[in-house]
Amino acid sequence: MRKKEMIAMLLAGGQGSRLGVLTAKVAKPAVAFGGKYRIIDFPLSNCINSGIDTVGVLTQYQPLRLNTHIGIGIPWDLDRNFGGVTILPPYEKSSSSEWYTGTANAIYQNLDYMETFNPDYVLILSGDHIYKMDYEVMLDYHKENQADVTIAAMPVPKEEASRFGIVVTDDEGKIAEFQEKPPKPKSNLASMGIYIFSWKVLKEALIALKNVQGCDFGKHIIPYCHERGQRLFAYEYNGYWKDVGTLGSYWEANMELIDIIPEFNLYEEYWKIFTNSGALPPQYISGQAVVDRSIIGNGSEICGEVHNCVIGSGVTIEEGSVVRDSIIMQDVRIGRGCVLDKAIIAENCKLGERVTFGIGSDVPNKLKPAIYSFGLVTVGENSVIPDGVQVGKNTAISGVTSAEDYPNGVLESGETLIKAGEQV
Repeated sequence: MRKKEMIAMLLAGGQGSRLGVLTAKVAKPAVAFGGKYRIIDFPLSNCINSGIDTVGVLTQYQPLRLNTHIGIGIPWDLDRNFGGVTILPPYEKSSSSEWYTGTANAIYQNLDYMETFNPDYVLILSGDHIYKMDYEVMLDYHKENQADVTIAAMPVPKEEASRFGIVVTDDEGKIAEFQEKPPKPKSNLASMGIYIFSWKVLKEALIALKNVQGCDFGKHIIPYCHERGQRLFAYEYNGYWKDVGTLGSYWEANMELIDIIPEFNLYEEYWKIFTNSGALPPQYISGQAVVDRSIIGNGSEICGEVHNCVIGSGVTIEEGSVVRDSIIMQDVRIGRGCVLDKAIIAENCKLGERVTFGIGSDVPNKLKPAIYSFGLVTVGENSVIPDGVQVGKNTAISGVTSAEDYPNGVLESGETLIKAGEQV
């Protein structure tokens, strides 16, 4: 029987509801990032750069764009006869049909896929984090310690530790205690949701806990392995890692790419980030355009001013428009004379002329204050904004809107405009 030493299982089924209208029609791992990439490009690129050529991608929520983007894995050199990349949606079994109800339940439902490769080790990854990591180095650490489970962990500020799964280790890195989002954490070493399991240990735990509702790695599998006295180790990681799960962290991570010396560097020759970007014409910057500290995607036409922005491919910014501190995704058209401050505009949107974003005071959003915050204006994909309207801070717009939707031509700060049939 042919076998692989280590295969990766990439959990990419999450809705990412804290990204609001950005994920109303698309899974979080398929959201655009950094102008030309999608979030899932980062763990996929880490896999192939680490020598892992077998990746199962577990999808569930709104998978169409994700599936189309990954295809047969050509951009990541994952189009293999044995191994490569495989999309793994939930499917109907002879006895029952069920959705993935938790991270570990999703892996359990794909035991047959993993059995095909008879691996020695299984790497569990999340599809919605931005980072670079050599998983081969983590595997070497796992082998050296004769570990059953190795958890990638990184130090976090003590005041934020209660948001994470926390590991308490001895001097050799062996895990003495695991706390899932504790109110009073005993350490500041947080689990990154990246695990290497020895195959037999993972298989036994998944089968033993198969009837647990919403079976999850942090809540169930890791404590189960720990209680049985298995060897659990923490692999400490000190590089850049960002969970872009909120609009604020997503905006920040994009803005960090355009720092003079970016903390997260997309331009390193030895650790490339691969993507399915298609054949696009070059960008065009007109004579009267002003561009500074920005990423501009291929096929974009810039005739206005762009300051501190991440601009995707195929974007048009017409004369007299000024765009600052914003993320503009692909195929957006911005008309003449617009002024946009701190906006996130999803794909295929059309803004009329003389549109202003980011006016007024920083009042909380009335509908979802925890989501639409950070002073941002967030626009869902395929939206249309009419000429001459003004939009305040902490706002969200989704759908084809008309002048009648804006009282006195204004959407006040903290308001939400979601057209019938659209999702928040």
